[in-house]
Amino acid sequence: MKSRALPGFRDFYPPEFALRSHIFQVWRSVAGRYGFEEYDGPPLEPLDLYTAKSGEEIVGQLYSFTDKGDREAALRPEMTPTLARMVAAKAGELRKPIRWYSIPQLFRYERQQRGRLREHFQLNCDLIGEAGHLADAEIIALAIDIMRGFGLGPDDVRVRLSDRRVLTAILRQRGVPDAGMGKAFDFIDKVERLRREQIEEFSSRPEAFAPANVHDLEQIARIRGWDSLNAELASSPDAEKAAEPLRQTYAALATMGLGSFLEIDLTIVRGLAYYTGIVFELFDAGKTLRAICGGGRYDALLRDVGGVDLPALGFGMGDVVLGELLKEKQSLPAEPGSVDVFLAFITQDDLPHLLALAHRLRDAGLRVEYPLGPQAVGKQLKLADARQARLAVVLGPDERARGEVVLRDLRSGTQEAVREANLIPTITTRVHG
Repeated sequence: MKSRALPGFRDFYPPEFALRSHIFQVWRSVAGRYGFEEYDGPPLEPLDLYTAKSGEEIVGQLYSFTDKGDREAALRPEMTPTLARMVAAKAGELRKPIRWYSIPQLFRYERQQRGRLREHFQLNCDLIGEAGHLADAEIIALAIDIMRGFGLGPDDVRVRLSDRRVLTAILRQRGVPDAGMGKAFDFIDKVERLRREQIEEFSSRPEAFAPANVHDLEQIARIRGWDSLNAELASSPDAEKAAEPLRQTYAALATMGLGSFLEIDLTIVRGLAYYTGIVFELFDAGKTLRAICGGGRYDALLRDVGGVDLPALGFGMGDVVLGELLKEKQSLPAEPGSVDVFLAFITQDDLPHLLALAHRLRDAGLRVEYPLGPQAVGKQLKLADARQARLAVVLGPDERARGEVVLRDLRSGTQEAVREANLIPTITTRVHG
């Protein structure tokens, strides 16, 4: 029987795994520079950890089952509930603010499309225990600097920035009642993807937002940049006051030199109902892909899920869309060779010397390969090329008699005789510069 991976799941052959490792390395490097510590939790959690936050309707999106102990369990679809549980368990012992990150593999049973599979790895960065605007700026700066770590600039990626407090105040000013806020948020969140007939369907139910109407919502959704936002805020002292944290966050990021990455965009709502303040999404500049990253402030979630009342904010950045973008921008790591040095031998009498040399080179931290059976030297060197080896060492009886080996640079095609006593430092210098 010919088997294959399940739909929406990936095999990572060495080239794909190299890209994944590169993504993880940049994530860990930049998060570390911001003082974030890595954590993890179990990939399998009690089902009610997710239904408590998102309701029973989420079950249809989960890989869930009853285990052998008759417990309802699910593969984790997101990391935040696990984070809330872990922080709640040791809240009194943890130094605030908490700066944690994780790179979990997440699972959701949903329709596949470009940039979305049924499993993916995701960088989660969360800052817990600080309510001020500098924390908002810090988490957004971290997301931007990760993009810079991949060699991407403001011509490649943009942060679309909003604040749910500002949007709520503007909607109230326009006449949307509290009972209609959820539907208004949903409309603004989706308006860029709605067809005209879908917008007209909203218009056919004016009572949902009355005395405001769909035209008001469309105008709000078109707000871009500070000029148009300030014009809207001018008519509402409450909205002007609500915008102060957004102004402060924006100013802090501009002071860091990151202002060129930012766009004010009130259509960024974030679908998850638990966001309470600043929200943002990071997109490719051409908007040809799904959001690369999304997050914001969720000050009530740890209380609701974990029972600990701490302000918090964070973001998630998936590897699937990011990988698509890096390929599109040709911002991929150089394909690594599998070995630094390939050892070749001429006669069977050379083999014991080759084995001893291979072990000494590996002890020196070098990646070494050699043929596992007798072959012509030419065929051995072809294998060295296939392994993308930087250097080849050829052992033969004449060279051994002189205490030498032939060292060949496979990039330049040059070769030289090197004393065996000097071989390891010579190779180490060539490989590591």
